[in-house]
Amino acid sequence: MEPQKTTVFVTADIGQAALDRLRTRGYEVEVFPEIEPPTKEFIIGKLRDGTQVLITTIRDRIDDQVFAAGKGSLKLVAQCAVGFDNIDRAAANRYRIPFTNTPDVLTEATAEFAVFMLGALSRKLYQSEKLVESGEWGTWHPYIPFLGDEVTGKTAAVIGAGRIGKAFAKKCIGFDMDILLHNRSSHDQRFLESARREMALRHESGFSRARRSIEYVPFDAALERADYVSIHVPLIMPSQSENSTHHLMDRAAFQKMKPTAYLINTSRGPVVDEQALYEALLAGTIAGAALDVYEKEPLPSDSPLLAPALRDRLRLFHHLGSGTVETRLSPDPDIGMAGRCVQAVIDMIEGEFGANPAKMPFVVNKEAFQ
Repeated sequence: MEPQKTTVFVTADIGQAALDRLRTRGYEVEVFPEIEPPTKEFIIGKLRDGTQVLITTIRDRIDDQVFAAGKGSLKLVAQCAVGFDNIDRAAANRYRIPFTNTPDVLTEATAEFAVFMLGALSRKLYQSEKLVESGEWGTWHPYIPFLGDEVTGKTAAVIGAGRIGKAFAKKCIGFDMDILLHNRSSHDQRFLESARREMALRHESGFSRARRSIEYVPFDAALERADYVSIHVPLIMPSQSENSTHHLMDRAAFQKMKPTAYLINTSRGPVVDEQALYEALLAGTIAGAALDVYEKEPLPSDSPLLAPALRDRLRLFHHLGSGTVETRLSPDPDIGMAGRCVQAVIDMIEGEFGANPAKMPFVVNKEAFQ
């Protein structure tokens, strides 16, 4: 008798090259064919039919009902994303079903996109393009119709100095910026010392006119001193911890920022109170903002962030931070999200790491298998 194939349902096409790694190993892979995500009911139907592996994205709500439907047959939920706030961790643990994510591989892509957002916002690239497109560009003038703000020599606050936050900070060193790091938990002294050595060497070599600084500071101090505030924290809801990051950037936080400062968010949408941001931008409490993530995605057509009055000071992107060919689609688990997602499936189904989920590198809820 032929051995039963492992059945895999993929809620979005994560790339043929990566999924072919599973197919060539004998897995039976079904990919949801639509661009829009499948309904939760559709996913539940697949699990009731005996699907053993579910490959998901941040669009899919994987809650207690989903895990219950997979009881006895579902071996793994493999999330093709670094974030996993769409997955009910407590429910996964109750049913002892591991779920994985794809950390690290999107670090540089997301960090560089945050830098590009910062530059586009600060130097008014969108406004310049529109001026040319509309045919409204007349003669050259020293300061009419507008000027941008120079990035070199300014101060960037990194709120959440984890992997992506530190990668963002490293890129800011190249712009000769002073850097304020804020982390609620640990301070990476080795990173701090390495960054200071690089800053010193840039100054001694004549690459930087002034010797720049980097330090860890409290949250309020970071907001008060920064010209650019870049958010890199995970989304932690009030029900999950007293150190919630939900609406971390609220009215009080915007009031602490300089009126000339800019906000950059590539982390999670609910970290920013969008109504408070709208009010701060409209009132001139801060100079501008650039967002790649939102409280609700896609951004609703009635969102106050789409108000024409904000068009000159707010840049909005469609969750593109990790959106490079390499990061999203590479089948190599050391390069791409798709490759890392598929590798997690192979590790689990083929019993790597002693068939112990607690020892598998991409399993998030290791505590359920200790």
